[in-house]
Amino acid sequence: MLKPGKSLNRRNALAILGFGAIGFHAAPAVAAAKLGEDGLYHLNWYLESFLDLSEDLAAATGKGKRFAIMWGLKGCPSCKKMHEVHLADPKIENYIRDNFEILHLNHIGSRTVTDFDGRKLGEKALGEAYGIRFTPTIQFFPDKPSGLSALRGQAREVVRMPGLLEPREFLAMFRYVRERGYDTLSFPDWLGKQA
Repeated sequence: MLKPGKSLNRRNALAILGFGAIGFHAAPAVAAAKLGEDGLYHLNWYLESFLDLSEDLAAATGKGKRFAIMWGLKGCPSCKKMHEVHLADPKIENYIRDNFEILHLNHIGSRTVTDFDGRKLGEKALGEAYGIRFTPTIQFFPDKPSGLSALRGQAREVVRMPGLLEPREFLAMFRYVRERGYDTLSFPDWLGKQA
């Protein structure tokens, strides 16, 4: 039975007809990105955070996932393409959602973020401290926060995706981090061995 205010869509219709009960299972649906009031695209699986980077990294590791920060900006055409093309591909979206915790920050935002060394900075100041120059930029961090407080800026990252790669390379960068390819090879060399 539908709850008041809910419309009948294909998913609700299938549930009402009981297809799930007889063994009919569709592939997980890709979540559609929604444009928020802040001008950033949001996906329902992005990390909801108290904006404490050490806690976020430790929580991601505890779930067997890697932690990354994605920087976006209102009106960014590459951010739009990333959400409407790259992250709309089920293969890409499912891999990232299943293996990463993504904290989406605003390049010019003012929310207060606690950095790995305990400093509290606005999003814009944090981006400046890490040398974030354009969007989208994705920062990938080690799987443990230990030792990060002694490092500064980009030295805390295991790898960075500056700008938007084509879909194949975009997904490959996430695999590179998940498989710790950065321990032995540069991304271009690792990518060449994957072909």
